[in-house]
Amino acid sequence: MDNKERRKALLAQYKEMKTYMGAIQVKNNRNGKIFVAAYPNLKNKWLTLSAQLDAGRFANAALQADWKEYGRDAFTCEVLEEKPADTADDVKWAVKQLQKAWINKLQPFGENGYNKTPE
Repeated sequence: MDNKERRKALLAQYKEMKTYMGAIQVKNNRNGKIFVAAYPNLKNKWLTLSAQLDAGRFANAALQADWKEYGRDAFTCEVLEEKPADTADDVKWAVKQLQKAWINKLQPFGENGYNKTPE
């Protein structure tokens, strides 16, 4: 199999892989604060988020500051809920609903977490 055929086979295999949307929780094990978010594709999400935090480029300033203070080893990531992405008609809407439900349930605000209070 030459490179072109191999690439074509790998691309076909990649397209057949299921992707999962869902909600995650990043927890600071030192102070107990959590960050809740939902994404349309959970695959390698912790690697992406931790790389952003390591680089000092995460959008949430409070989480970024604690990451800098406590270091990577103080944090864990947990998938709260996952669903096959191909089951939703509108993935963006479904992800927003997942995030809203988990934020309402866990209340990750103020002393409890890094999320902003919903308006």
